[in-house]
Amino acid sequence: MKVLVINCGSSSLKYQLINMEDEKVLAKGLVERIGIEGSILTQKVNGEKYIIEQPMKDHKVAIKLVLDALVDKEHGVISNMSEISAVGHRVVHGGEKYAESVLINEDVMKALEECVKLAPLHNPPNIIGINACKELMPNTPMVGVFDTAFHQTLPDYAFTYALPYELYTNNGVRKYGFHGTSHRFVSAEAAKMMGKDAKDLKIITCHLGNGASLCAVDGGKAVDTTMGFTPLAGLVMGTRCGDVDPSILPFLMKELNLNVDEINDLINKKSGVFGVSGVSSDFRDIENAAKEGNKRAELALNVFNYRVRTSIGSYAAALNGVDAIVFTAGLGENSGVNRENICNGLTYLGIKIDAEKNAQRGEAMEISTPDSKVKVFVIPTDEELMIARDTKNIVASGK
Repeated sequence: MKVLVINCGSSSLKYQLINMEDEKVLAKGLVERIGIEGSILTQKVNGEKYIIEQPMKDHKVAIKLVLDALVDKEHGVISNMSEISAVGHRVVHGGEKYAESVLINEDVMKALEECVKLAPLHNPPNIIGINACKELMPNTPMVGVFDTAFHQTLPDYAFTYALPYELYTNNGVRKYGFHGTSHRFVSAEAAKMMGKDAKDLKIITCHLGNGASLCAVDGGKAVDTTMGFTPLAGLVMGTRCGDVDPSILPFLMKELNLNVDEINDLINKKSGVFGVSGVSSDFRDIENAAKEGNKRAELALNVFNYRVRTSIGSYAAALNGVDAIVFTAGLGENSGVNRENICNGLTYLGIKIDAEKNAQRGEAMEISTPDSKVKVFVIPTDEELMIARDTKNIVASGK
């Protein structure tokens, strides 16, 4: 069984074709600048690139080119479209309706439309991608895998905001959480590496990248997460501010004469480590600047690490103990310096880091010492594989 995984952004599209018999990635690619001048598709097969540069007015054209690239006689990996058994779509927001992945039908599409107001930047391109695939592959089953689904097990006291309750019942204002597919994947992988059943473990997963979030996982189920009603909440991120005093926003709107769109742009695109450092939203650039003596870059890293460290501490309390901490995503997987700085403030939990192992990168491994009371892992996330697994299981079950 071969599953095509699609992840649509507003002007981009990522994809992977995975053979589910051995979970091998047959091809992966990225389409950029959809609907913009300079559209380009880059496909990789066994490390070799195949590039198509031509106008792509919309996602339907882009997906048609993806399918053409996959069956291309010289650069493709399948002989015809019928080899694709199913398509798994990453969908950012499923609201409260979906606590697990689902076979996409008319009712699901209606639910996704209803969630547009909760994720106006993300759900519309997800929906466009699904519709394009349905039109080009009408007889191929489609599965929706939701970023929010893993967090639907949060208890009410964890997802409820201290606002008038009718704002939740009437307007859906609550903590939803995101990065759920990643948190689910790495927490399950950590349990495997420990040789234990996830039901017997308390794990804190740290998805640290340009977008960042933590998740407290108790017995294989999410019980809290740092992102909230939107992906803006929680940790400091590349350009997102994370948690701030809510009163700052109306203060700045009055003080700087900003409207809603302008303040939204400020807290989403001009804040985070970029706003503090004034250097970049890329942690590599900030780390290099800090090494060269840039004090604001150093401050940005300290602010980020402090927020991660204190959030881990709060989740240790929420879980009433912790068996393992997992670092994943771009920064979590690749920055031994940041991992060390975060863990140096967690020695009260009995955490001890093996400096030699922590300096390595690119593979799943335990980086804590044998006598560390809490296991610490680096596990590369694989959201695409998680989506493909869900897609395979749902199509096979016929649900």
